[in-house]
Amino acid sequence: MSALTIRAAAESDVPLILAFIRELAEYERLLHEVVATEERLRSTLFGPRPAAEVVIAEMDGEPAGFALFFQNYSTFLAQPGIYLEDLYVRPEARGRGIGRALLGHLARLAVARGCGRLEWWVLDWNAPAIGFYRGLGAEPMDDWTVYRLAGDALLSMAAATNPAT
Repeated sequence: MSALTIRAAAESDVPLILAFIRELAEYERLLHEVVATEERLRSTLFGPRPAAEVVIAEMDGEPAGFALFFQNYSTFLAQPGIYLEDLYVRPEARGRGIGRALLGHLARLAVARGCGRLEWWVLDWNAPAIGFYRGLGAEPMDDWTVYRLAGDALLSMAAATNPAT
């Protein structure tokens, strides 16, 4: 019987976290968008003000997957929530309950922290993930559209608006 453990990532896991991010991006056909570096991950995940948390799943002591998440807030609920940025299980470890275990771990964290919800995005072409999430009871938010300001658009918006004085 295989032993599955889920643990909080440590700073020494930064190279592994970056490897997981690259593997996920390759699967999602987005590797060309990855500009993350070990240095950046180290400072944003383990610096004085961590921006996110990471848990690592190990099967028989070998890294099998990870979840990277952070706290958000719902004004409608007046409660914090957890936003799952990345969930990834290595291909050779899939079908062994690791994804379910990672999401279960995050659900328990959300409940323990008084969160009102756990949410994430999934690419619309990723049928295996969509089926997996629906099987867990997660519901798509079809009535919402995601918007993003990034790169030059973000810089332009920041420069074009006057700070409140």
